[in-house]
Amino acid sequence: VQLQASGGGLVQAGGSLRLSCAASGRTHSGIAVGWFRQAPGKEREFVALISWSAYYADSVKGRFTISRDNAKNTVYLQMNSLKPEDTAVYYCAADPTAEYYSDYGYRYWGQGTLVTVSS
Repeated sequence: VQLQASGGGLVQAGGSLRLSCAASGRTHSGIAVGWFRQAPGKEREFVALISWSAYYADSVKGRFTISRDNAKNTVYLQMNSLKPEDTAVYYCAADPTAEYYSDYGYRYWGQGTLVTVSS
């Protein structure tokens, strides 16, 4: 499975962005896909995951929405009400073999896409 993340950019606080994670290769509609982020000088952290349900980190709950378009093999992360602390490189990952909120067990990773939120 290959993952391609896109959609990052520069946005002002309060603005919105939509990230995309396009999957190719031996994928299937039920595969769990998650988003993680890593801010400068910090560890990578869980943001959201979609499988048969959606799960969110407390820090983004109510502002971010994860969804998928199975026909396009693409998972989206709609980010609203962005804050400067959301600034990070965002990664999509698929097929967790351990706890979904841990980046340890994900089998497949996309390259990161940078999100910068200015104050």
